[in-house]
Amino acid sequence: MADDGSKQDAVWPLPKFYFSVDIGGIGKIPFQEVSGLDAEAEPIEYRADDTEAFSTIKMPGLANHGNVTLKKGVFVKDNKFWDWYSQIKMNTIKRESVTISLLDQEGNPTMVWKLRNAFPVKITGTDLKSDGNEVAVETLEIAHEGVTIENA
Repeated sequence: MADDGSKQDAVWPLPKFYFSVDIGGIGKIPFQEVSGLDAEAEPIEYRADDTEAFSTIKMPGLANHGNVTLKKGVFVKDNKFWDWYSQIKMNTIKRESVTISLLDQEGNPTMVWKLRNAFPVKITGTDLKSDGNEVAVETLEIAHEGVTIENA
């Protein structure tokens, strides 16, 4: 008997094209692309002086979280990124919590990444071409102090 699709939640991986991004004090912003949701632990190599083996052991060290890159289309009178970035004064910035949600077909979150104490470190405006016909896209790179993942 053919599969009627009713059990797809358990069989198929989630599609990545339906997501939302909520930046604390700024609100929900529609993005074209999100990348850089990674974390790693730097390995520490150690060798005790009484170890018989002529090698080191490895253990997890400090956690390291990469910057997250967000891309979106440029809209008239939309300066939210630049306003947030321009708040950097004398090594201070208003840090925000960022919530990135992967959504199901009904718009409910199925997987949620929460970035703690995020702030902008780089904004890249769109490139301009007189013979192009693409949408103008700007890029925001944000640093953060940790990511947690929640599954619905």
